[in-house]
Amino acid sequence: MDFTALNRKMGQPDLAAITAAQAQWDNLAKPLGSLGLLEAAIVKIAGLRQDKNVRLDRRCLLVFCADNGVVSENVTQAGSEITLLVAENIARGCSSVSRMAQLTRTDLLTVDMGMACLPHTPGLLDCRIAAGTANIAQGPAMSRVEALQAIQTGIDLAFSCREQGYDILATGEMGIGNTTTSSAIAATLLGKSVDEVTGRGAGLTDEGLTRKIAVIERALAVNRPDANDAIDVLAKLGGFDIAAMTGLYLGGALCRLPVLLDGVISATAALVACRLCPAALVAMLASHVSAEPAARLLLGALGLRPLITAELRLGEGTGAVAALPLLDLALAVYHEAATFNDTGMDNYTPQDGYTAQDAEEEIC
Repeated sequence: MDFTALNRKMGQPDLAAITAAQAQWDNLAKPLGSLGLLEAAIVKIAGLRQDKNVRLDRRCLLVFCADNGVVSENVTQAGSEITLLVAENIARGCSSVSRMAQLTRTDLLTVDMGMACLPHTPGLLDCRIAAGTANIAQGPAMSRVEALQAIQTGIDLAFSCREQGYDILATGEMGIGNTTTSSAIAATLLGKSVDEVTGRGAGLTDEGLTRKIAVIERALAVNRPDANDAIDVLAKLGGFDIAAMTGLYLGGALCRLPVLLDGVISATAALVACRLCPAALVAMLASHVSAEPAARLLLGALGLRPLITAELRLGEGTGAVAALPLLDLALAVYHEAATFNDTGMDNYTPQDGYTAQDAEEEIC
């Protein structure tokens, strides 16, 4: 896979669409930039889609499910069997994110990238690479070929969603042990110590957190990942869920579909995608900042600012889905609110060099 060539194919922001979208915001009868990051998100989507007439009527959440061999190191509160249990609940429509997706008019695609056990519930898309990854504390999680196969799966799914007429995608994951794999990747790519980027996941005790940090440090020592080679890092330390999300971000940029990040695991995949193809950032929107320690560091490295700060840490794509109603509210104003001309008011103008960008930064 030639990532340099992929990067060249990714669409650059359309400046005409960006200018037109910003002008539409500035013509509404309200203070300039007063909806902050919501305005910025709509403008970014306009630039990506090359059209100021932004619509997000059809949306799809893709939940990538996979198991991680590192669970055998007792770094999690639950066992790998929970991955399959929750994945099947998602597919049945009775999990946390399923209920949120239904309320927000979001279609949900549950993707088996490599769970330890075969699912028996209809509705899971079979994209299995293997029955889970190997234990990163003893060697590479997967081969380089498997990592590239999982990335290609994510790219293909993005294009499939475009062909089905979706306007925006959201990322989700389910995989016991994936805060361990994501912390290992984050430590390597961010150049941070393991304890800086590692959290309690689904609720580890102090003793469990100490053990988790030690296991990740051992994984780094055993595998010696090359921080300058994102595929090497992903293959040695990651999971099939992270690899597939990496591909979804790349595919979103290639087919000009915006993709909402969820929490720390999807943000880790986003950083891998940007290390492979920096232009992939054009399609990314940060939904929220996770309570996990690496979350702010990852979003900072990506230069993305979250719409929500609520200390969410459920995963499954719940944060990404929670951001969709905010975008709906923004679009209701963007398309339907009165303009200065409608109300007979004089337009607001920037004062003393104060711009809409300044207003946006203040809100952050």
